[in-house]
Amino acid sequence: MAEQLGLDGTLARRCGFLHDIGKAADHEMEGGHPAVGAELLKRYGEGPEVVHAAAGHHDDIRPEYIYTVLVAAADAVSAARPGARRETLEKYVRRLEELEALACGFPGVDHAFAVQAGREIRIIVDSSRVNDRQAARMSRDIAGAIEQTLTYPGEIRVTVLRETRNVEYAR
Repeated sequence: MAEQLGLDGTLARRCGFLHDIGKAADHEMEGGHPAVGAELLKRYGEGPEVVHAAAGHHDDIRPEYIYTVLVAAADAVSAARPGARRETLEKYVRRLEELEALACGFPGVDHAFAVQAGREIRIIVDSSRVNDRQAARMSRDIAGAIEQTLTYPGEIRVTVLRETRNVEYAR
C-alpha cells in the first residue's frame, strides 16, 4: 500500500513487521501490547514512524504518521480473514456470547455488545438504576470478572455507557 501511495515501502514493511512486538512481552510489562511494543521499540532505537505504528495501530492515539494508518488498515484486514485468530467460528461466537452474558449478569445492565472482535465490550446500563459512581465501579467489576472467569487473547476494554435523554418540543 505504501509503495502505491509513493511512500517508503521498506519503512512501511518494518512498521508492519514490528507493530505487534508488544504481544511477545506484554506478560512482563504493564499495558496493552501497542503501548508495550512502542516502549520496547523506542528503547531499542527504532525510528519514530515504527514506534508510532506500534503505539497507534489499534486507534488508541491520534495518528501522526501515515505509516500508522497503513499498519492499522493492514492489521484490520488481516484480523478479519477467516482463521486469523486460530479459532473456529463456533468458538469465536461462543467467546463473544460468554463475554456479553457475563456483563448482562450485573444488576442494572440493559444490553452488552462485544465489539472489535471481542477486544471491547460496550455495556448500556439503566440510568434510573445505576448512577455515575456505580457505572464507574461496574466497569472495574466487570473487567475483574472477565479476568477471573474467561479466557481471551490480549486485553478487553470495558466501556459502561449511562445516558439520560430529555426531549421536549416547542410548538
